[in-house]
Amino acid sequence: MGFETTYITPDIKLSVYTGPGYTTEVIFEHHMLVWFMSGETRIVRSEGSYVFGPGDIFLIPRHQIATIISTVRDGHPHRSVVMHLTPARLRAFYADQRPVRAPWAAQEILRFGKHPLLESCLSSLMPYFDLSDAFPESIATLKITEAIQVLRTIDPSIDGILANFEEPGKIDLAAFMEKNFIFNLPLGRFATLTGRSLSTFSRDFKRIFHTTPQKWLTQKRLEYAHYQISEQKKKPVDVYLEVGFVDLSHFSFAFKKRFGYSPAEVPS
Repeated sequence: MGFETTYITPDIKLSVYTGPGYTTEVIFEHHMLVWFMSGETRIVRSEGSYVFGPGDIFLIPRHQIATIISTVRDGHPHRSVVMHLTPARLRAFYADQRPVRAPWAAQEILRFGKHPLLESCLSSLMPYFDLSDAFPESIATLKITEAIQVLRTIDPSIDGILANFEEPGKIDLAAFMEKNFIFNLPLGRFATLTGRSLSTFSRDFKRIFHTTPQKWLTQKRLEYAHYQISEQKKKPVDVYLEVGFVDLSHFSFAFKKRFGYSPAEVPS
């Protein structure tokens, strides 16, 4: 498949993908600062899609669910430098800092374009990926601290994200599932994200929706796919990954079984 990840520390990595296309479902457990060097990435969230190309820099807040679709572009591989801003790193940083009192920001991905300060910070990491010796932890701390300081310089209100260490508790299951049904996650992960054990999740789900989680998810995904094809005029090949299916033929079979006609035959 041509996917390779090089770590200089557990929190800093270089990802390279040379295959025709790579799709994965991700739960971002840490804030992730990403510098995208080449190729193209589409990040599908419940509130919409983001497309990133060469030079783009962005921050993905933690505890987010997304579908990542990575492709080569203009013959260049998908390459990105990723820095994990973990709670441990951030707690250490803010131990002697006074955060700007900003409310917890919305959960959208934060774009920084090709900001020169961030690009300088992240591009300075590139020589370290060629080291044969271990990367000194002291330098890793300096580079991550630099990145946090740059982010705060660009947008002081970002403390509302970085300095917030609250963990999600038990939340409204119905609202969460209506928002996140497109993501092809194991039921156990849905349970964890709603603050429940798997058995409690299944019990609460059936009480609310009067069916099993798997049946409900399949129906919701197919109905959303039908809307995307019939109303948004999207092609089936551009829809099936975004609605939680991993295989086009399986999507087509399930779609025809549900509606009586194939995705290519949807009435206009």
